[in-house]
Amino acid sequence: MHAKGEPKTMHLDPRYDDVVLEVYDYLEGRIAAAEAAGIERARIAADPGIGFGKTMDHTLALLANLSLLHGLGVPLLVGASRKRFIGGVAGGETPQSREPGSFAVALAAAAQGAQILRVHDVAGTRQALSVWRASVAGTGA
Repeated sequence: MHAKGEPKTMHLDPRYDDVVLEVYDYLEGRIAAAEAAGIERARIAADPGIGFGKTMDHTLALLANLSLLHGLGVPLLVGASRKRFIGGVAGGETPQSREPGSFAVALAAAAQGAQILRVHDVAGTRQALSVWRASVAGTGA
């Protein structure tokens, strides 16, 4: 997982020249290090670290360009459920009030091929994904 800075200070003033490329390069390096340590590539997933040392704009840039991370050659994990940026985009003071936005992020991530979604409301996300897939396929079967 990508995270810039230390947990206590990572949100103070994160800066990137190009957040998408910097996250890609970081994850590529960590995947190589994991493999060098003997971890099979089939046991590795990449997480861009939504909300960890990133502003709302950084997060939205990553979400808009998730498909580029498939170039890493490992499954893509997105954990954006109830994150603060959702409240910044659409309102929602409490994490629970950001659940509808979490569904939207899950759909956007799935549309770009994310294989793993970390969510709080599994049943709600599953329903949203099922309806989305059926509407894309044009059939409920």
